[in-house]
Amino acid sequence: MEDMERLVAVYGPSIYRLAYARTGQRADAEDVMQEVFVKLLRAKPAFRDEEHRKAWLLRVTANCAADFHRAARRRQAEPLSEQVPAPEEPEGDVLAAVCALPPKYRSAVHLFYYEELSVAEIAGILGLSRGAVKTRLSRARAMLRERLEGGGAHE
Repeated sequence: MEDMERLVAVYGPSIYRLAYARTGQRADAEDVMQEVFVKLLRAKPAFRDEEHRKAWLLRVTANCAADFHRAARRRQAEPLSEQVPAPEEPEGDVLAAVCALPPKYRSAVHLFYYEELSVAEIAGILGLSRGAVKTRLSRARAMLRERLEGGGAHE
């Protein structure tokens, strides 16, 4: 149990940030993070080193977030109650622009800039080719540039 607490302390923030980048919602990111650690407990995989462990956890996070989106589409949506507060908006122009990206671009940007992973590592985690990751990063940068430069021109 102490080992699991250590893993949550060490990898929890990275898992949560990726889950949030994929889902865009705090509660959903927390659900995904919990599912990742449940999978870790159940699978009990053997890791070569800490890099292998981190890559496994981030890959499972990406998969769980994708599963969460597929399951959410199947659930019936209920109308929002007037008593439920609106979600908090992210602070800062850049963070808001990143959060506004489509999930597949948001994930690549998050892993590259926030987790400081290489294109090859991101490709392994997301199950994509290196070229696909480079394309997503390039398109995300263009979207961010357009949003940030366009937003400044209107103010």
